[in-house]
Amino acid sequence: MSDVTMAEIGKLKEGRYIVVNGEPHIISNMQKSAPGKHGHAKYRVEAKNMFTGNKTVIVMTAHAHIEVPNLRKQKANVLSVSGTSAQIMDMESYETFDLEIPEELQAQVEAGKIILYWQIMGKKIMKEIVKT
Repeated sequence: MSDVTMAEIGKLKEGRYIVVNGEPHIISNMQKSAPGKHGHAKYRVEAKNMFTGNKTVIVMTAHAHIEVPNLRKQKANVLSVSGTSAQIMDMESYETFDLEIPEELQAQVEAGKIILYWQIMGKKIMKEIVKT
């Protein structure tokens, strides 16, 4: 499965994911400007980097294409926690690896819990604790 696909910017909505400067971003705001006498409608897109949280603004014509990352949502078992990092085991492949624990989940992540993580463009990010 490829890391990215292409999509027309005019067909995307807030909350969808795009690739800006080689990094996955989530669209936080989209504004459409009316076409001029000789031009095309344009979109002003505000997007937040999924890993750093930095905000980026891009302007594109409505029919232009942009890369969209393919997300794989997977469950994993927390094996151990050390500071702000957790060693987890994927529940399908049984692969073990370390993941950074997001600040909002640090008080809740502990050994034995099941978490949901996303694999995006070769990187992994912990998203939530699965309710059992």
